Amino acid sequence: MKRVTGIGGIFFKSKDPEKMREWYQKHLGLNTNPYGATFEWYEGDDSTKKASTQWSPFKETSKYFDPSTKDFMINYRVENLVQLVEELKKEGVTILDQIETFEYGKFIHIMDAEGNKIELWEPADSE
Repeated sequence: MKRVTGIGGIFFKSKDPEKMREWYQKHLGLNTNPYGATFEWYEGDDSTKKASTQWSPFKETSKYFDPSTKDFMINYRVENLVQLVEELKKEGVTILDQIETFEYGKFIHIMDAEGNKIELWEPADSE
């Protein structure tokens, strides 16, 4: 069973996310929006299948990364999130919430061995 298939997003805390997005747009050319920026790319196994990676600054007061005390969170793209979560539970991995489904995919949060909150994402385009 495949587990992580790529990086789905990079999220980090910022004193002023709007200014951060503007800075990255102006100085590094990121095509930003209110959520950050999306980098589109094509799957290595199927060069016709488009995918994406999200870049998002969050307010430094955001509780979204809790219970981690870190200022960043990585989102990993996965296949078959339901099956993966069952395997992770058997392996004793801390599962923080329930799988949530949105039009763009399924999500769940886990903790790694050093207390970093990790977001797992099964993109809707992978089904």
